[in-house]
Formats: sequence, structure tokens, C-alpha cells
Amino acid sequence: MALAIWEIAPRLELVPSNFVPPASHVLAEFVAMLVTAPFWADVQSTMLAWGVGLAIAMVAAVAAGILIGSNVYAYRATRFLIEFLRPIPAVALIPLAVLIFGITTDMKVFLVVFATFWPILFQAVYGVRETDSVARDTARSFGFTRAEVFWHVTLPSAAPSIATGIRLASALAIVIAVTAELIAGGPGLGTAILSAQSAGSNVRMYALIFAAGLLSYITGFLIVALERRLLRWHPSHREAVV
Repeated sequence: MALAIWEIAPRLELVPSNFVPPASHVLAEFVAMLVTAPFWADVQSTMLAWGVGLAIAMVAAVAAGILIGSNVYAYRATRFLIEFLRPIPAVALIPLAVLIFGITTDMKVFLVVFATFWPILFQAVYGVRETDSVARDTARSFGFTRAEVFWHVTLPSAAPSIATGIRLASALAIVIAVTAELIAGGPGLGTAILSAQSAGSNVRMYALIFAAGLLSYITGFLIVALERRLLRWHPSHREAVV
């Protein structure tokens, strides 16, 4: 339906066709780009920042979230700092990132890490703190050590919440990577979009935007599939397993 509206509206001049080309033109340009090396080089650059940044954020945020969520004193001590840093948009740090790292992949990775750290951290803290205290006490009464309680009770209970944070962060990571390229420059889909817009090639610009959206959809789909696979034992995913 959305593609049909996109195709018909410019042809009927419901929207200016020189600014919003029909979907068929954009999709044809997208297919043509698939066989060009520069397009895949841009995709590789953007996805490299996405993958490395998200991986670093996952490791750091999950570890910090488990520590903060497991200790009430750590939670109280870090609450103000987290609430202060969390609302800062990653794009506001682009000038600082450029000064420190230059227009490099490291700059994009830094921004992706900063942006995606917080949703994963909050979900990890929430998941650990919401662990059933009765289940923990029961495990301790059976002689489980603190490490065993963590591995067999706390972590399985928090896993779905952590997975949700990673899924949200994945889409955000692509947005931040492309935005950093749009504003600061450097190789990637964002710079390619800006170059197409500057050259007046609106069809190519929309094709690149479509490619960025498609990448976000594909990575999200793969993460959901992996989440269902790894958490198929959890009640929230049992119905999704065929």
C-alpha cells in the first residue's frame, strides 16, 4: 500500500515529482546500485561502525547493568550520573568526536557506542532488578553460591529485557552512523546521500535512503530471529517457535 501511494502521488502531482520521484524510479536505481562497487564500499563503512559500536556497547552496558542492578548501593551512586548523561543526544557530540578522532570510522564508532549504551544499560538494570526475589532466596536455600544464583536465576530472568535493549539499540546504531556521516562526512551511506542531494540526483538520494532503511530492517529481523532462537525456552518466546 505504501509503495502504491508512493508511486501514484508523484505521477498525479499530489506531491512535486521533481522532489519526490515515483517508487518505481527509486527501486530501479536501487537495483542498479547493487552491482556497483562504490555502493557496497559505503555499505561496508556504515555497517562496520554499526557492528563495532554495537558490540562494544553491548559488552560494556550489559556488564555495567548487571553490576548496577545487582547492588543497591551502586544503583543509588550512579543514578544521578546516568540520568544526567542519558538525555544528551549523540549527534550533539559530533564536534567533540571529530576533534578527538577526526573524520574516521573511530569517530562513528564512538558516537554509536554512546548512543546505544544507554538503552542496553537501562534494560539490563531493569531486568536484574526485576528478578524474582523468591526465586533467588529459594536458590540460596538449596545451597547455591552467589555465582550459581547469578548464572541460573538472575541472568536467565534478565535475558529477555537485555535482548529488548539490544534490539532497540541496533536500529538506533544505524541511524547514528548514517547521521554522523551526513553531518561530519567520511565514507558511508550518509555521505553518499548528501553527495546525491548536492548533485541534484533525487532518485539516487531516495535509493540510498531506501538502502539505509532496508539495512535497518534486515539487521532488526536477524536480531529478532537470533533472540527467538536463544530465548526459545522463555515463556514470552514459546508461542513464536514453530
